[in-house]
Amino acid sequence: MAEIDGTQLSQTVHAKTAEMMALCAAMSEETASCAPAGRWSPKQIITHVSGPDGIGFMPAVRHILEQDTPRIDIVAEDPFFTERRQKLPMQELIAEFAQEYEKIAVFLAHASEEQLARKAHIPLFKDTPLGEYPTLGSFISALAGWHLDFHINHMKEVLQALGKT
Repeated sequence: MAEIDGTQLSQTVHAKTAEMMALCAAMSEETASCAPAGRWSPKQIITHVSGPDGIGFMPAVRHILEQDTPRIDIVAEDPFFTERRQKLPMQELIAEFAQEYEKIAVFLAHASEEQLARKAHIPLFKDTPLGEYPTLGSFISALAGWHLDFHINHMKEVLQALGKT
């Protein structure tokens, strides 16, 4: 596997964040709260990609930096749509999303090769190309690259289903 460059990954985080924010920029509160049958609402998509309420993803990053191969338990498909987040306007949720990914981008811009090479034990990834013991760089690359890209497309599909594109 090729080495992961923190600066390039930081730029990817900024680009993907901007792309998601552009999709949500002019969204009404009504649209943000609507969900097509069997799908998440735009608010739920944003809270999902923001991570656990009040925590985000940086504690997992710090955990990997501070411990040798810590176990990180990720629950797939959790929208992290808490009661507090349900009450927030979409623009505040977008601001939380942007703040979370800015923290990740700043970390990446200054991360050393040694830091990005640290490993974690993430059982959820066992049957993925990352494997059960990804490096921190691979974990963040998947989170900020593949995962965000997936949910950008998810947001586009939801908006299309709502007749908003």
